[in-house]
Amino acid sequence: MAHRKFEAPRHGSLQFLPKKRCRRTVGKIKSFPKDDICQSCHLTGSIGYKSGMTHVERLVDLPNSKMNKREVIDAVTILETPPILIVGFVGYIKTPKGIRSLNTVWIDEVDESIKRNYYKNWYKSKKKIFHPL
Repeated sequence: MAHRKFEAPRHGSLQFLPKKRCRRTVGKIKSFPKDDICQSCHLTGSIGYKSGMTHVERLVDLPNSKMNKREVIDAVTILETPPILIVGFVGYIKTPKGIRSLNTVWIDEVDESIKRNYYKNWYKSKKKIFHPL
């Protein structure tokens, strides 16, 4: 087996380890803002994917700066946000052990493309999800 005769810096960053395929291709919202009781019911989260980076040229608007009214190039991130379709709501209730779901309300007619996401194998399934009791 061959080995290095002299020391050398490592090749590649350790930041991106482990290098393996992701388990889920669909993103997940991992944190939500703190709930404010004064506000009405509203959407608190949205999914976005980083699709790339580019640069933009902008004017600086700082009156006491040397760079005032000059053009600066900044790096920007491009986010891709797929369209959202709300199919239901979940109501939560506070208990001594924490919050738990109280009730789930679904829309009346769910599109077939949404139903397919709830099955591992759509063709072999009985397609009974979202059926009335």
